[in-house]
Amino acid sequence: MDISGLKEKVTSEISSVKNIEDIKKVKVFLLGRKGLFAEFLDTLKTLDKDLRKEAGRSINELKVWTENKVKEVETLYEEQEKIKREAASWIDVTMPGKTPLIGKKHPITQTLEEITRIFVSLGFSVAEGPDIEIEYYNFEALNIPGDHPARDMQDTFYVAPGTVLRTHTSPVQIRTMESQLPPVKIIAPGAVYRCDHDISHTPMFHQVEGLLVDKNIRFSDLKGILSMFIGEMFGKDTTLRFRPSYFPFTEPSAEVDMGCVICAGKGCRLCKDTGWLEILGSGMVHPQVFRNVGYDQEELTGFAFGMGVERIAMIKFGIDDIRQFYYNDIRFLSQF
Repeated sequence: MDISGLKEKVTSEISSVKNIEDIKKVKVFLLGRKGLFAEFLDTLKTLDKDLRKEAGRSINELKVWTENKVKEVETLYEEQEKIKREAASWIDVTMPGKTPLIGKKHPITQTLEEITRIFVSLGFSVAEGPDIEIEYYNFEALNIPGDHPARDMQDTFYVAPGTVLRTHTSPVQIRTMESQLPPVKIIAPGAVYRCDHDISHTPMFHQVEGLLVDKNIRFSDLKGILSMFIGEMFGKDTTLRFRPSYFPFTEPSAEVDMGCVICAGKGCRLCKDTGWLEILGSGMVHPQVFRNVGYDQEELTGFAFGMGVERIAMIKFGIDDIRQFYYNDIRFLSQF
């Protein structure tokens, strides 16, 4: 049996290889289970016994040679591929690096963290509560009766009968007093919701409310704490005044104004030429609130206060439209 044609075919196929994929195909074509050598070995059955033995030996010798040759070429191209991969993944450590784009904290987050830091340094702990509240905690327990205007649909988001999106974080104060014996010294930061939307109001905004309950707590303690807070937040020379006001859950109650940080009290557009900026509400906890949570109003006194985080951020950063906080304009946010 003349196998010279087989050797020429093998040599031709191996010579045609250009890359690692070609050698894989040639390997299957020549040495695969249904490849060229398999076909030649099948033809041995048609030969005489004497010729079959000699032809089988010759084909097997050529097959071994082919396997070695294919392996040699395969190794060569694998080495070339390895060199290419290493070249592609090589890093020049002397090249200047790319500066990563690092995000910045939202101005509301910055302001909220700063407020929290100041009150924690004054010994307050942070308390949290649910955003979806039942009317009892949002209204009744805070001495807000059923006919109070704040409970109208125009001001409050009702998600179900008797259930609202909290309009302030004061319910956290009630929940804390129900679960904790005095003394209580907490702040309650978080999101609140009201039906309002203009340049100074948004349907969702943030508040930080505070509560301190113990024996012999006086209005002068409230003034001292808030004076220290304003001094830390806006500077030691910031002036402060307390104006009589009304809140259902405090008595007496006071609005707190600070000297305008833009005009230093001389009068400008921000302070409406008054020299003062309204900053927060406060007062002594109403005795009825203590009765609602089971505290002894004869033995205990306390004060509460609440502030809008967006308003403080607007004053601190000189922003005149609250909606800017929520447009997510990167040009605006990157300033802070």
